[in-house]
Amino acid sequence: MSPTSHERPRVARMADVAARAGVSHQTVSRVLNGMPGVRPETHDRVMAAVEELKYRRNFAAKQLASARSRTLGVVTWGTSQFGPANVLHALEAAARDSAYRVATVSVLSMSREALRAAVDQLLEQAVEALVVIVPHESVLREAHSLGLDVPFVVVEGDLSETPLTAGVDNAQGARLATAHLLSLGHETVVHLSGPLGWAESHARRDGWRAELEAQGRRVPPLRWGGDWSARSGYLTGTSLAREADVTAVFVANDQMALGLIRALHEAGRRVPEDVSVVGFDDLPEAQYFEPPLTTVRQDFAELGRRVMDILERVLEGEEQPTADLVPTTLVVRQSTAPPPPGRGTKRPQRKKSGRAAKIYPRGA
Repeated sequence: MSPTSHERPRVARMADVAARAGVSHQTVSRVLNGMPGVRPETHDRVMAAVEELKYRRNFAAKQLASARSRTLGVVTWGTSQFGPANVLHALEAAARDSAYRVATVSVLSMSREALRAAVDQLLEQAVEALVVIVPHESVLREAHSLGLDVPFVVVEGDLSETPLTAGVDNAQGARLATAHLLSLGHETVVHLSGPLGWAESHARRDGWRAELEAQGRRVPPLRWGGDWSARSGYLTGTSLAREADVTAVFVANDQMALGLIRALHEAGRRVPEDVSVVGFDDLPEAQYFEPPLTTVRQDFAELGRRVMDILERVLEGEEQPTADLVPTTLVVRQSTAPPPPGRGTKRPQRKKSGRAAKIYPRGA
């Protein structure tokens, strides 16, 4: 008896049927759901592949032609990351309020194959619509090229009010952070950016630059960046700490800000007396940093509601519904202060304050 004789044979998936029939998985889905617009010869080829591979769909998928599943499929990445995890939780809450359930698949890479496999898995669960929470350029391009038969909404992707897109106004949040530092008297603001290819990184970088330009300030070269982790913020900070003329830093997320503050401390640069630091996200731990972190807060609950609103509108027949970006708020704590004497364009009087945060809404 061979070592593998007791292994169960791999169950055929929709992708296997598509490959055997020489069609896309969307065509297989159309055939199995009894949807119109499929040529008879294509239909027969798909059904022959189904029989040959002994492909069997789950019960929910078999019922799709006659009843709604009220299931939403979500493709996400990095559920340990603060942003994607909170978007997912907010969407799940909004879906429950609307009597929908959520099926989730996490992708472990940014490849085309990973995205297609995740979508295929969700289509087999008879989802009525798809949500993509993977704000990376490569994945977003691929998502738009799939040609799906079900509507899909991109979250935190294109931030230009494109139909079927929902997101936080990251550029506006970055402008709030930058304007706050300039209002304290800093001549300019250095940016520690997130990784290339991420829509959030690009929007926050663009907002930082736009606010500096709007106030007629020098835009420093974009020399520092990280991968969202505290470790990358720390490694960047060991280099940035040697720049004696840097008095204010806007960091693309709170985790990198934590690493940066540690590196500045080890280099003898005090926060905020020597260098002011602003983050982005308002992690639950941000108020317990040393010092407590000034940061930009995202309203994930509202984002979840707007995603759900778009989904319900498109499922009711509205073509290309849009939604405004969710505004952010600035939460001022103790990591920001006026620059050291003689280092800023002006020297505002710093007011003594307690531990409570000050929150500045959009436009403040």
